[in-house]
Amino acid sequence: MKEKINTIDNKPFKEVVLDKTIFGIEPREDIIYRMIRYQLAKKRSGNHKTKGISEISGTTRKPFKQKGTGNARQGSKRSPQMRGGAVIFGPQVRSHAHKLPKKIKSLALKMAISKKLKDGKLKILNEFKISNAKTSLFRSKLSNLNISSALFIDGDVIDKNFMLASKNVPNIDILPLVGINVYDILKRDCLVLSEKALDGIKERFKKWALFLQKNSMKL
Repeated sequence: MKEKINTIDNKPFKEVVLDKTIFGIEPREDIIYRMIRYQLAKKRSGNHKTKGISEISGTTRKPFKQKGTGNARQGSKRSPQMRGGAVIFGPQVRSHAHKLPKKIKSLALKMAISKKLKDGKLKILNEFKISNAKTSLFRSKLSNLNISSALFIDGDVIDKNFMLASKNVPNIDILPLVGINVYDILKRDCLVLSEKALDGIKERFKKWALFLQKNSMKL
């Protein structure tokens, strides 16, 4: 499976052979859905909160006598039926995160990358570097690449000029390799990888494969 590597000016640089086990997987909506749901659930702050009866300030004295008033009997002003009282079974601070098997995480990432390649939305550049941290220069590079919405994935360190120049450009995200994820890949129209990112992705999946193999042997 060969793919062209271009420069940032969209000029041919060389060709590379892509690993079919990473870039040639048939996407499945259910796997990708599970991964996106996992990511968004983990992202939720979970800081919604209502006060229980023990957290409401106020006296514990009966608001009025038990009988003779013509009103329903009441034991406390802090009760849920009273104005300003507690909320029963209301939301509490909690984490919305849930577990997902590492095999599913690995497979979903492969499928997201493969989908971009299958749809013709994957571009590989030799490096992400520009001479000045100017938005106008960055926009001209995007124009050459015919990109209006994209996620750029580089190696561990991103070029400072490239990062600063992209700050004010809408629909453009730039992440180091460690931040690559399914949600951000599918959020943008194109996926753009540098050579460093390409090598890093191969190495990452090799480590995952070894980890999963060791765990399966233990079981």
